[in-house]
Amino acid sequence: MLIGINALLTPDLLHALAAMGHGDSIALVDNNYPATRGRRTLDLAGAGVVEALQAVLSLLPLDSFIPNPAQVMQVVGDPAAVPPVLAEMNAVLAGCGAKPAQGIERFAFYAAAADAYAIVRTGERRFYGNVILTKGVVPPPESRR
Repeated sequence: MLIGINALLTPDLLHALAAMGHGDSIALVDNNYPATRGRRTLDLAGAGVVEALQAVLSLLPLDSFIPNPAQVMQVVGDPAAVPPVLAEMNAVLAGCGAKPAQGIERFAFYAAAADAYAIVRTGERRFYGNVILTKGVVPPPESRR
């Protein structure tokens, strides 16, 4: 346990977040997500995706050089739908000053997640509790003032 670090951030997840570079992505997915689709799968079985998103965003800057640094899986058959879990994730993103997540088609989401640095499988049981985040830059200390 570390001071100031969200307890959901396991040693493996902290390593993944620190090892990622600008433009790398990480996928936070629900409990139904097929884990065989990614290169590296980390489990947060005791956490929902919203809590995992809050924890990750406490350390991970989102990419400000691309239009959609957060992407979610669209509801199959109703791409404009906003399930409650997505509304909650968008509220977390808004709290970080980010715009709402962009919806992408299911198989496009799978392809994008397969290219992610890591897939974090949460204990989320609600459908469509999936988001891909693209890491931004961490500015040097003198420019953070």
